[in-house]
Amino acid sequence: MIDTHCHIDEEAYAADREEVIARQREAGVEAMIVPGVNSESVRTVMEVCHAHPGYCYPALGLHPEDVKADWQERLEEIKQAIRKYQNELVAVGEIGLDYYWDKTYKTEQQEVLRQQIALARELNLPVILHNREATEDLLRILEEVQRDNVQSTKLRGVFHCFNGSKETAQRILKMGLYLGIGGVLTFKNCKLYETLEVVPLERILLETDAPYMAPTPHRGERNESRLMIHVVDFLARLYHTTPEQIIAQTSANARALFGLKEEQKHR
Repeated sequence: MIDTHCHIDEEAYAADREEVIARQREAGVEAMIVPGVNSESVRTVMEVCHAHPGYCYPALGLHPEDVKADWQERLEEIKQAIRKYQNELVAVGEIGLDYYWDKTYKTEQQEVLRQQIALARELNLPVILHNREATEDLLRILEEVQRDNVQSTKLRGVFHCFNGSKETAQRILKMGLYLGIGGVLTFKNCKLYETLEVVPLERILLETDAPYMAPTPHRGERNESRLMIHVVDFLARLYHTTPEQIIAQTSANARALFGLKEEQKHR
């Protein structure tokens, strides 16, 4: 299994981070992608990825919740960090739009997103996209980007923590993007079952958003990558296949999008 979205650098793991990572390896987790969210997380993301090369892979970006009055300064810091580490990064992210907590900086969030997408295309890196209560604006911006022929590099990326409708999924798939599926799939009253009817397995990535969003039966606990196996079991039933096939296909999808080498799982 490859966890394509794991905040293993966060404070929640400060006391036992090395033990946690060792536990994931033992449980068959092949790799983790560790996305940054702001200027402060540049250091923590790069530190954990440098400590575990070939296992923890870095991504950097300015999360929409961190877009405030000083957004220009913060964005410039992130852009400088992305350029500094561009040869190590597997993606630009976590970036996107979030109108759930605060709509004060909606316009600024959109500008920050556009600039980070442009940088990702310039550097030929995929994007890790966050969306909360902002689906139409995010899809509109992405569709505009896909129609933009100024840059030759096509937008590539994943909708992190996807929990949308069939119609939303089809628009995302039409753009060639992937859907990140995590613990939400196992929650009671989740409607992703219906949505996934139109989503080929070749467009799904496994993720946790750890330490958040632990799947049932661990909901409310600190999440870990190894718990993706519960999501795998749900997907196996939905796609009428085996857990082994779900793991094989989603891992292949992750390698294809993020440029991971299969042999690195043996390090």
